Amino acid sequence: MRQGKGGKDRIVPMGMRACSWVEKYLVEARPWLIRNHSCQILFLAHAGGPFNPDVLTNIVRRYMERAGFEGSCHLLRHSMATAMLENGADIRYIQMILGHASLNTTQVYTKVTIVKLKEVHARTHPGRLKKDQE
Repeated sequence: MRQGKGGKDRIVPMGMRACSWVEKYLVEARPWLIRNHSCQILFLAHAGGPFNPDVLTNIVRRYMERAGFEGSCHLLRHSMATAMLENGADIRYIQMILGHASLNTTQVYTKVTIVKLKEVHARTHPGRLKKDQE
């Protein structure tokens, strides 16, 4: 089974760094975890089977707390989408990565970037610069 939440498959591009870590996991860790060699699941829990979503959420939450953040997997999704939008990604690509059926659902993320846009505008607009120089 490859389908994620809502029975939807996701296609998410991976950078070379992430690919290197997945390859390292496949060679060094997964062989020690696997119990059923016909298992198609990439990331395995300690018992050799799939992760329970609640367990995975708790693991991520604990690591985030250790790093000084409050949040969960959803915060990581939101941060990724916001950062990509702020760096110029088209919202339709963000929609595909997040697996949203409707663009309206994805547009929630644009509100965060509008705050950033107003901040940059206030700090860099030529009208503001002239006023500060007077």
